[in-house]
Parts: sequence; structure tokens; C-alpha cells
Amino acid sequence: MKHYCTLFFLFFAFCVGAHAQDTYIYAGKVIDGKSRQALGESTIVIKQDKIDNIIEGYVKATSSARIIDLKNYTVMPGLMDMHTHLTSEFGKNTYAERFTQNEADYALKGVVYAQRTLDAGFTTVRDLGDSYNVSVALRKAINAGLITGPRIYTAAKSIATTGGHADPTNGFRRDLMHAPQPEHGVINGIADAREAVRQRYKDGADLIKITATGGVLSVAKSGQNPQFMEDEVKAIVDTAKDYGFTVAVHAHGAEGMKRAIKAGVSSIEHGTYMDDETIKLMKKYGTYYVPTIMAGDWVAEKAKINGFFPEIVRPKAAKIGPLIQATFAKAYKAGVKIAFGTDSGVSAHGDNAREFELMVEAGMPPMEAIQAATLEASKLLNISDQLGSIEEGKIADLVAVAGDPLEDISLMKDVSFVMKAGTVYKQK
Repeated sequence: MKHYCTLFFLFFAFCVGAHAQDTYIYAGKVIDGKSRQALGESTIVIKQDKIDNIIEGYVKATSSARIIDLKNYTVMPGLMDMHTHLTSEFGKNTYAERFTQNEADYALKGVVYAQRTLDAGFTTVRDLGDSYNVSVALRKAINAGLITGPRIYTAAKSIATTGGHADPTNGFRRDLMHAPQPEHGVINGIADAREAVRQRYKDGADLIKITATGGVLSVAKSGQNPQFMEDEVKAIVDTAKDYGFTVAVHAHGAEGMKRAIKAGVSSIEHGTYMDDETIKLMKKYGTYYVPTIMAGDWVAEKAKINGFFPEIVRPKAAKIGPLIQATFAKAYKAGVKIAFGTDSGVSAHGDNAREFELMVEAGMPPMEAIQAATLEASKLLNISDQLGSIEEGKIADLVAVAGDPLEDISLMKDVSFVMKAGTVYKQK
């Protein structure tokens, strides 16, 4: 018996020791998420899942440490996308798939799209609207180590009003349309609004997403009209606060944005027709702007293809899509707080870094674009004490690209190294 106990102890000690092996990353340059300029040659020491130290130059590693040589690379915090839809991806058959796809179909797609997102360097995402609460299950599976993907903060099913953007029955024939309830993400009035938030809590969501105006891809006429009354938005925000939820708001039209900002929401997504008054309100209330330029770029291109969108959608895509980049440029110049977001799931998952090019093209310096996807995103998520920068004590989420993305932002589209919570998931 003693013999077996000794063997068990030695095996246990070996496993613990192996797990506790330090990692030394030799980085040619470091964008730490906070500094205005990149740091030079540095050693980043990782202990288990945390950053233990950042040291100038290349220091000698301990004899038992693992060494990762990234001397020809720029190392950054793990990237964050604040607007994704991980369990779907838009295509010409998407509208028909609402009638042919089951929960399991979306779940299996989500496994693939989550992997692609992590491979692209995005270690943390917000999922802002799904079907069947599949993103909740996806988050649980990733957290349990069953599948590979980014850290997910999900809104589960987004909240709409009857006939509004994200009413899941828009475009259905009458006998299928029925009248969706708060459980299904459709509300009318204050009581419904409160019930919908509480249902999201019950379903396991991390935050709330509402569609405060019309949208581009919904089978409905308007892409910008306000779709929540002020008291409804206020009821959602007040109830969300009771449950520790932030509130993300899809909005294209200015009036819907203003109602949401005044109610105290956390972020405005898309923001296409943002006017000067809206910008002033965002700065006054500290509201984040998540631009999703590439979604606008994508729908505008697809609107040129006959038959790709239903005819009620096509003019909205052609009109609204091209405007988002100009709105972003205006908001950035005005000093609105900006967090990186793509609306991936409209465009293809894994292409998220194209957003960096569009942000820089519109006038944002590369360093600030990268910070929008690191430190600023972590602030929007209220997790800047854990993630978003390369600092001692923070979770070891790191990515790297060959060369210098501050000189060529397109390098962000080719991430060579991905570490999430101290585990390497990709290394070319």
C-alpha cells in the first residue's frame, strides 16, 4: 500500500510541476495596450495563466522554463471583438435557413466559427444575439475545455419590439408569425421589458442587447426608425443594472440612439446616422461606440448582387452600408470612446482583423485601433483589471504578428501566435 501511495504522490507532484512550468516569451516588440509607443526587445514571463513580469531585454530563463522565441514579432494583448454572432454566418440562403436549421445545426456551426475566431487572434468576444441561446452553450463548452474558442460574453437572444429588428418572425407568413413574447426577445411596454431582461438572466446571458432602431438585414422596411419608446429603454437599463448587466444597443437612426444614451446604455453599435447632438450625448454619458465598419462594407458589396438579399433588404444595405466608415471618422475626431467590433457573422468569421484596416483608413492611428481592440474593449466589458493590457498579474492572453503592425496595419490579418490564459493555441 505504501508503494502505491508513494507512486501516486510522485505522479501528482510531477503533474503539478509540469502544469506550473514558467514560460518566457522573447518579444522583438511589445504593444502593451497602454503605452503610446511600442516597447523594444522584452521578456514576458508567464506563470500558469497569469503574466508574472515584463522585463526589458532578453533575460536568461530558469532551467525548467519553456522558451517561446518571438524575437521577429510584435506581441500584443489578446484581441477583443465587441460585436460578433458566433453561431451563424450570413449567406444567400440565410433567410430560408430559419425554416430548415435546428438548434444542433447552429451549435455545430458555432464550434467551427469559435475556432476560426480564436485562430485570428481574438481571445475574447461579445456575442450580441443568437437563436435558441446556443451561444450560452458554446460559452459553457469552451469554459469547460470541451472545445476551443474565445472567451465569450453573450447577450443570448437580443431584445426587440413587435416587428422590430430582431423580431424573429419578421417576414413569416401570417399563420407562422404569431406574437412572440419577452421569452422570445420581443417586448411591448415596461412590464415586458423587465420580464425580457430577467429571462435573459435565467437563460444564462452575460449582458443585454436591444435593437433600438430598424436594421439592415431584417425583413422590414425601415433601417433607422426608433423602435423602443423611452420608458421601455429605461425599464430595460434599470432592470439590467439590478442583475449586473451592461446594455449594448443596435442603432442606425439618431433618435433611437438618443433615447438609448439618455437611458444609460453602455454602447451604441453601428451608429450610422449619428449626428452632432448624439455625439455630444455620448461624450456626456461616456457611452462607447462600436462601429462595425466591415459589416457596412460587406452588405454594401452584397447589395450589388441580384438576388442575394430580399428586395426589401437590398436598398437598406446599399444606402446604410457605405455610411458607417464616415460616421466612424466623425465620431473619432470628436473624441467619442471607441471599442473594436466587427459584426462578424454578417461577414465571415476569422476575417475580423479587416476592421483594423478600415479604422486606420478612416483616420485612426494604428496604435489607437489596436488599443480599441484591447484596453478599450476590456473597459467596455468591465474586465480591465484582468485583461486588455500586458501587465503583471493580468491573465496571459497574448497574440503576435510578424513585423510591425504600427507600420503596416494589414499585418493584423495574419496572426502567428495565440495564447489564451497561458495556453498556446497557435504558433506558426
